[in-house]
Amino acid sequence: LRHGSQGAVAEYQARTAREDVAARRPGRGRPRLGVVAREVTLLPRHWDWLSRQPGGASAALRRLVEDARRSTVTVESAREAREALYRVMSALAGDLPGFEEATRALFANDHASLDEVFATWPSDVAAYLTNLARGVRAPHDTT
Repeated sequence: LRHGSQGAVAEYQARTAREDVAARRPGRGRPRLGVVAREVTLLPRHWDWLSRQPGGASAALRRLVEDARRSTVTVESAREAREALYRVMSALAGDLPGFEEATRALFANDHASLDEVFATWPSDVAAYLTNLARGVRAPHDTT
């Protein structure tokens, strides 16, 4: 099955009610808040810095992670879109002529070459992949 905007392949597995209940056992931490306890290895100077932060080490780490996530959101979303396009492209057009060239163009951000290869493929496949490729292109990119 293809699932979501990322084109991920998912397998379907039927479960009985008992298996479902057993799988939902609460874990460590604060499961209602979605908090998961994990181990982090840091140098002593890092622990010293974290201990001086308002709210403690956990709050400081959460703030650092959120700041990093916000600063890389466009790069990460473009990477995810590129990987999703590659997965769909390999499933639909993996045997078509020009697939390797299209793959190289995709990962080189050569949108003009990618469009040239798409133009040689069946129109329905090309239209679908062209639509998906919009997520790979930067907002200011018109090539």
